[in-house]
Amino acid sequence: MPDEQTTTPGGDTGESKAFSPHIPFETPGFFLRGSGNLDWGMKNRLSRIFNPKSGRTVMLAFDHGYIMGPTTGLERIDLNIVPLCEHVDVLMCTRGVLRSCIPPTVTKPIALRCSAGATILKDLSYEHVGVDIEDAVRLDAAAMAVQVYVGGEHEHDTLENLTKTIDAGNRYGIPTLGVTAVGREMVRDARYLGLACRIIAELGAHYVKTYYCESDFEQVTAACPVPIVIAGGKKLPELDTLKMCYNAVQQGAAGVDMGRNIFQADKPVAMAKAVSAVVHQLMPPADAYQMYQDA
Repeated sequence: MPDEQTTTPGGDTGESKAFSPHIPFETPGFFLRGSGNLDWGMKNRLSRIFNPKSGRTVMLAFDHGYIMGPTTGLERIDLNIVPLCEHVDVLMCTRGVLRSCIPPTVTKPIALRCSAGATILKDLSYEHVGVDIEDAVRLDAAAMAVQVYVGGEHEHDTLENLTKTIDAGNRYGIPTLGVTAVGREMVRDARYLGLACRIIAELGAHYVKTYYCESDFEQVTAACPVPIVIAGGKKLPELDTLKMCYNAVQQGAAGVDMGRNIFQADKPVAMAKAVSAVVHQLMPPADAYQMYQDA
């Protein structure tokens, strides 16, 4: 039978495309999509980020301070974040917080924020590469994260930041996470997210962080040849967060990279556990929410 025809996200011709989200993406030689031809070091680090049994990950993002300062829930990293470390798979943070607040006895893999240079007081897209590859190696980073503003004023600069980081990481076996940044003027729909994710993957990122959209998200994941993890975004009610996680994974996401929807929850540890149950065990949101309430 011919592939199911679906509207293209990010296409500029309006023609139909065959994304075939119902056909699994083959991963010969390795469990993670698009990673079969990588070097051993890359695969080893990706196997620390993504659980080889489920093929998915729960990342805890608490790098907000690099542009926002002491975000609510991140006033004291040592008190608010360190207790969550054992309940997630990956920590996404800046090198300053890693060195000053995270005990070196914590063995969770680190997705190191490597783009920098802008704050909420100015144009957020005006970034550069803010961490030298040698420091990423020194900190034993499992991945390097770079913000990309497709369609933003400084799109060219952020794409250059991404490619420079990918090149440096390839030399040392460290994967690069391309982070889709959506400005106020961008619509978070499948067309834009599909465009941004595909561009990031085409430039060589090893996995992509983007936002979830309720309509046609399976097209976004199908069209991206590397794993996608979804951002949590603004704080949502706990049940809504768990529903978003469940729907995203069911539609092809390889996990989540959440911050405020975990560390700003009424019970952050319980929320981390509930999100993990949804992502790794495909626990229905209602059951995960009950688990959260019973904690």
